[in-house]
Amino acid sequence: MQVNNCSYETIWMEGLEVLLIDQTKLPFSFEIYKSKNYKETSVVIKTMIVRGAGAIGAAAGYAMAQAAIEYKNRTDYIAKINEARKHIESTRPTAQNLFYATQKVYEAALISPENAIATAKQLAQQNSDDCKKIGEYGNKLIKEGYCIETHCNAGWLAFVDWGSALSPIFYAHRQGKNISVLVDETRPRSQGARLTAWELKNENIDHKIIPDNAGAWLMSQNRVDMMIVGADRIAANGDVANKIGTLEKAIAAKEFGIPFYVAAPSSTIDFNCASGKEITIEERDEEEIHFQTGPDNKGAIHTIRVTSPDSTALNPAFDVTPAKYITGIITEKGIITPNK
Repeated sequence: MQVNNCSYETIWMEGLEVLLIDQTKLPFSFEIYKSKNYKETSVVIKTMIVRGAGAIGAAAGYAMAQAAIEYKNRTDYIAKINEARKHIESTRPTAQNLFYATQKVYEAALISPENAIATAKQLAQQNSDDCKKIGEYGNKLIKEGYCIETHCNAGWLAFVDWGSALSPIFYAHRQGKNISVLVDETRPRSQGARLTAWELKNENIDHKIIPDNAGAWLMSQNRVDMMIVGADRIAANGDVANKIGTLEKAIAAKEFGIPFYVAAPSSTIDFNCASGKEITIEERDEEEIHFQTGPDNKGAIHTIRVTSPDSTALNPAFDVTPAKYITGIITEKGIITPNK
């Protein structure tokens, strides 16, 4: 994707270092973060310097490769890469792509550290290729003049390139379709208002940021033609875990007869998970709810509290949308209709 007339991927590997766009600094500052070892890359995942299902997977794969390199000359090599795998997998418990990548790269590391690096890079490239295909399939669902609502950020920042939910939108725009996007702000970290809106601006796609609680009203007023969201884990029965707030949008879409699509590569599907009831929902620090960060009118960045000082908060990062609310799942293999 293009940023300031330069082509970037969200995350890549140079030598033994993992380089990635620091998403905590966007949209106010564009910076590249360099991670030198697997423990640092694990912190990057945990603190959401990198975030989004596919990008987390790519980062986890690279972290696993870094561990293999770090311990390549150790007599206890197998024990150490097992230890590293557990450490990496403890960073974000909900995202299926993370576990998919660590397993693949771990298996490659059992052959050799060099094979681990090659596998991690291959997985990242596959991530990008799959997302482009999602765009091609999803584009067929988007008609001229459509207004599409999104939730959270499932664009190229959430993957290595192209993204999942935004990929059909990017593709449709590049095909010359006149479309517009309603961007849920997606509290508490505001990935929609900060990241999705930034991506759409870079692509010159017409869009408006809306409050999280405005979607149902706009749907009731026939101002939404379809909704596309991403996914962090998809159960075998088609239930979908995604950013908190997705469930209520799906219920509203069902009520008002609006197609509700989930876009995700097949690596997000967990066939060992029978239904959404088995998905672990990450609980994050309540500080994410209490504080917001942004620039003042002189460009200086500040963090301020926006809630009552004497109140506590509950911060579930994801919810589960049952398959009955989902029109279809857009994958790199085509569009799947969930079992309802």
